[in-house]
Amino acid sequence: MLDRAFPFLNVNQRQAKPRTLGLTEIRGPYYTPMGKRYLQDVLETMGEHVDSLKFAGGSFTLMPRPALVELLNLCHEHNVLVSTGGFLEYVLTQGAEAVDHYVQKCREVGFDIIEISCGFITIPTDDWLRLIEKVQKAGLKAKPEVGIQFGAGGATKAEELEAEGTRDPQWCIKQAQRFLDAGAYLIMIESEGITESVRTWRTDVPARIADALGLEKVMFEAADPAVFSWYIRNYGPEVNLFVDHSQIVQLECLRSGIWGTAATWGRVLTYKGEVKKSE
Repeated sequence: MLDRAFPFLNVNQRQAKPRTLGLTEIRGPYYTPMGKRYLQDVLETMGEHVDSLKFAGGSFTLMPRPALVELLNLCHEHNVLVSTGGFLEYVLTQGAEAVDHYVQKCREVGFDIIEISCGFITIPTDDWLRLIEKVQKAGLKAKPEVGIQFGAGGATKAEELEAEGTRDPQWCIKQAQRFLDAGAYLIMIESEGITESVRTWRTDVPARIADALGLEKVMFEAADPAVFSWYIRNYGPEVNLFVDHSQIVQLECLRSGIWGTAATWGRVLTYKGEVKKSE
């Protein structure tokens, strides 16, 4: 357990790593660079609260291999898993041989998770299942990303996404259930179309997903303080969330119940009382 600097102050009790609830994944380099020294600062101060780091936009493919391996090794030293992010959809455009090579190289450099998304492309569900199987056979965790927004990804403008239209949430739920049945590690829920790049939040969609799949099986993208605050206020501090690396402190203050906004301060609590066995 974490050796806190002020242990006499009460905070919400949380699982120690490796956690199964209240997972936090942080974004790695994309909007800003992230080198070894910066990441070391993040993990030395807040590493106990980070469960995984996710690269975005294929940024890792532009780095020198030694620098990339350093980042992955540093994460592992702090018991933090590392995800490729949804770059596989780009690799798919280059054919099956490229996919095989990509999965092999991800394992070689030290990735733990390969995210499988299709925000910009459409693939049959059975092909998605084959990709999950391929990733798992390589000894890696498969993390499919599903969402209701066509063309999601890459900070596309709301007007463009609105023109693309959205999917039926029930279809996404059925897909996600098949992925979980196939052994997927977790399901990532794309925020676009739900809380990002929309005129009005589709709060009904997370509710339907959580009800159908269970909170422990999904991770919601919430890379905005107003969004992750909403998720914690409605689903509690043990909801799994993906945020930007710059937001890890703010998010954990909210999860722990020590700080927040007027809507959350003093209202986020856990109860870990012992359950007595019946005689």
